[in-house]
This record gives sequence, C-alpha cells and structure tokens, in this order.
Amino acid sequence: MGKTESSFIPVCVAVLTVSDHRDSSNNTSGDYFRQVSREAGHQVVESYIVPDNKYAIREIVSRWIAGKTVQVVLVNGGTGFNAKNSTPEALQPLFDRDIEGFGEAFRRLSWDDIGTSTLQSRALAGMANGTLIFAMPGSTGACRLAWEQLIAPQLDARTRPCQFVPHLKPVA
Repeated sequence: MGKTESSFIPVCVAVLTVSDHRDSSNNTSGDYFRQVSREAGHQVVESYIVPDNKYAIREIVSRWIAGKTVQVVLVNGGTGFNAKNSTPEALQPLFDRDIEGFGEAFRRLSWDDIGTSTLQSRALAGMANGTLIFAMPGSTGACRLAWEQLIAPQLDARTRPCQFVPHLKPVA
C-alpha cells in the first residue's frame, strides 16, 4: 500500500455517532473521527449523534448522499449483533455498491484484538451517489483500528495501486 508523489486531495467528511446514550460530552469515537480527519487534512462538514433507530440513521445519511457537501460518511455505533443495533439495516438499502472488503478486512484485523468476538461485528461499507460510507463499532479502539489500518489510506489520493478518492462526487 505504497504512496507516490501524487498530490493530496482533501475530502469532505461527515461523522455520525449512532447511540442511545452518547451526547456531546462523552462522544469519544465521534470526537476521534473529527480529530483524525482534520489532522489528515480533510474537512469535517457535518457531525451528528442519532439514536439507534434505522429510520433516523437513514434520514441523515440519505440527506448527505443526496446533497453536494459530503463525500465520505464515518458512522460509529450500532453495528453489533444486539437486536437493538440497526446501522447495517439502515445503510445497506442506500448503497449503490457494497464494499465487501471493508467488513472482511475489519474483522480480520479485529481478530488480533478480540478473537472470536469479531464474528459479531457487522462493520460494513458502501458507495451511494458518489458518497463513500463506512460503518464500524462504536468503541474508540475499533474506530482507531478502522481509521489507521483501512480508511485513512483509502482517503489519500497518493495511495497506490488504488484508493477511493477518484470515485467521490465533486462537492459544491
């Protein structure tokens, strides 16, 4: 996963925390994604906390997909196997294309930390209307793993042989 001398291209990121108990005072994973996105040189243009309700999740993400200001959505929370978790059910119908490799790679990397518990992770990613959407568990450790090992390199136009930047919609 090398880099070449291509130019860095910042992207417009939205962060969505799915939780029934987080608020702005304890949203460590949302805070983490906003911080590392900015540190990487990207622009954070939207950020919300939403209850774990598939229709509430779908409403916000649909607006970002249809709009002209968000290119990448980072969703944390609601991906576990608990019956209350609804992030995959909210997002999957919105995808034009699934990115199966994200969930597979995330679970493989998680294996080293949590062993067979990774089987209950329903992390997923997809593309909709030129908007790249990543959804992962709500723990800050899981978000850090996903960002450092998978997402950050794929949001860097210098990563070779390929990354997602050329597939993103232009922003207004």
